Amino acid sequence: MRNINKYIATAVLGTMLAMVSCETTELDLTQNPNALTPDQASADFFLSSIQEDFIRQFEGDADFDANDNWQSGGNTTGDGFFEIGMELSRVVNMSGRNYVSAYQGSDMDDEWINAYRGILADLRKMNPLAEEAGLTHHIGIGQFIEAFLMVSMVDFFGDVPYTEAITAEGEANFNPAVDSGASIYDASLALLDQAIANFNSTAAAEPTIDYYYAGDYEMWVKAANTLKMKIYMQRRLVDSSALASFNSILASGNYISDTSEDMIWSWSSGSASQPDTRHPRYGINYTDTGGGDYQSNWLMNLMDTSEDPRIRYYFYRQSPGVPGAPGVDPNEETLNCSLETPPQHYIDGGFTFCWLDNGYWGRDHGDADGIPPDGLLRAAYGVYPVGGQFDDDSFGEIALGSGSGGNGISNLLTSFGVDFMIAEAAMASGDVPGARAALLTAVEKSITKVQDFSASRFAGADASFAPTAGDVTSFVNAVGVAFDDADTSGKWDILGEQYFVAHFGNGVETYNFYRRTNFPTTLQPNLEPNPDVFIQSMYYPTNAVNNNSNISQKANQQQAVFWDDNGVPPAN
Repeated sequence: MRNINKYIATAVLGTMLAMVSCETTELDLTQNPNALTPDQASADFFLSSIQEDFIRQFEGDADFDANDNWQSGGNTTGDGFFEIGMELSRVVNMSGRNYVSAYQGSDMDDEWINAYRGILADLRKMNPLAEEAGLTHHIGIGQFIEAFLMVSMVDFFGDVPYTEAITAEGEANFNPAVDSGASIYDASLALLDQAIANFNSTAAAEPTIDYYYAGDYEMWVKAANTLKMKIYMQRRLVDSSALASFNSILASGNYISDTSEDMIWSWSSGSASQPDTRHPRYGINYTDTGGGDYQSNWLMNLMDTSEDPRIRYYFYRQSPGVPGAPGVDPNEETLNCSLETPPQHYIDGGFTFCWLDNGYWGRDHGDADGIPPDGLLRAAYGVYPVGGQFDDDSFGEIALGSGSGGNGISNLLTSFGVDFMIAEAAMASGDVPGARAALLTAVEKSITKVQDFSASRFAGADASFAPTAGDVTSFVNAVGVAFDDADTSGKWDILGEQYFVAHFGNGVETYNFYRRTNFPTTLQPNLEPNPDVFIQSMYYPTNAVNNNSNISQKANQQQAVFWDDNGVPPAN
């Protein structure tokens, strides 16, 4: 794929500044470009910082490194839009028994700070330097990132400050008014058109570092068009022309259509501190005391019972059995619920409770029990996408540096994601055969990507446990048969389930899909029988509310974003 290693380990100021990444190990000044004035920093320097802070908006800051823009506190599993979205959509465990208290305003302070005082402030400082020097490709990358960032801010918060948030000089406005989510979406589409024009221009000089496409501006144009397709799909419920706009780009062919074109961020396994260059989910889970996250019982059960060929890549089992499962004694110390009776709504709905077969040790949605001594027993992230261990039935304990060392990837825009959007557009238009074809293509691309990524990362694991081509074919065929046999609602369920499985690691897409469609309906409910209404947007950050008289805290987290106009919140 067209990408380069994430970090350059050291940097110096002065004549070397424009030749290196912003990620140094020693100078806090270079880690906080907002402390620099434009005459002290180059456009290259700002762009490097912007690119890194952008991926941190999604993947979070697992170690709360003091050398970056993030502040410690908030969600203890590492923050970032990807993680929060995965928790809400059952792709990983959410520990809040009640949606009212699962996420508070304080949990979102660092995302807000990173967006405004980090990325947007740096963009406003970079642009005058880039404009003066004719650095149109710097500007284009910045415009793309700004559009992607602000669309995502709307997706999580709804109406947010934008036009008044940062001055032209890059200084924070501490009392900006909020803009409507719809207007921000419009502005983002306009920014992407400007970005495409800049990508197609001849720049006076190229960025020293392009972490995503290594200076391939045809690929940046495809990414911009793909982001526009994502925007149109997200607002199709409130924009009667959205599907036509989506299909117009589709007809052009100028979008991400092959896995080699995916927009990804590559993490390095080279350093665990100062800075930590590993995939953040690896850093939290591959420790000498074991995992820091719980995997989703819903997702693991779906993949295990359907013989999904991606399961050994996604999850690494440290134990061959889970307490309470057939043939395995309950254990109150390591899995308290193994001695408990399932709640009635789980029994009525036929949902799994507490334990799964075959050693897939995770947690149910909303399980807020304390943390027992199970860090070296629970299922951990596997080799894809975080660079962990491939599951070869060895059932060993994970440890610092084990597996592939954290050299994972973060998927931002993917070709399989485009095919899932094509399937959704077809279903929304009543084109069932078109939806089926796109769905199966998406699944095939997802599996191929997982296997190709992992092929060089077995790290001593027994590769003979990898699924065969026949296993893959059988699985894809089974998805097609199930789709054919289902009614319309069931077809949406299958589309949603496969959408969620393929987007493992990227909770923004699963959270948006769930709110946009209310599918799949097969998701495990919260353990609490009455956990309140599903979170449709996040509370505004506490600091923003306290310091900005133009922002009033939401009465609850049931305020739908502007594009979520289906009238019914997803099941809780």
